Amino acid sequence: MSIEISKADSLVKAALDYRAARQDMIASNIANADTPFYKPRDISFESALASKKAELYNQDSNQLIMATTDAKHLTSEKQSATTKPTLYFRDGHMARNDGNSVDIDVETTEMSKNSIMFNALIQAHKKDKAIFSSVIEASQKLS
Repeated sequence: MSIEISKADSLVKAALDYRAARQDMIASNIANADTPFYKPRDISFESALASKKAELYNQDSNQLIMATTDAKHLTSEKQSATTKPTLYFRDGHMARNDGNSVDIDVETTEMSKNSIMFNALIQAHKKDKAIFSSVIEASQKLS
């Protein structure tokens, strides 16, 4: 059994998982740079994290929900939020003669941006833990 310090802690852990999955996907794209007819794939990180946030904070969606005075007035179907990241093919890059559309410059740039964001999340997670540790240590000195 683990102790949940805050919902933000769970959100940071989910963000780290999604960033790690995206790093693996980009590495796969680079590894398949010479594979004929390979299309580069990516993960929709922002939508996966937004759905995880909605799940953690009990938010149905970012839309304003209309109030009803009677259950018979309007029926609304709630959309189920999945916390799995959405995979998609990156479009817009010119395919080579072999049909492969992996652009090494784009992939390495995306990998660099992703690793910077991953490291920033790690630092934020460490700082959050340090704050809670200092509060616990200060409370031990009081008693």
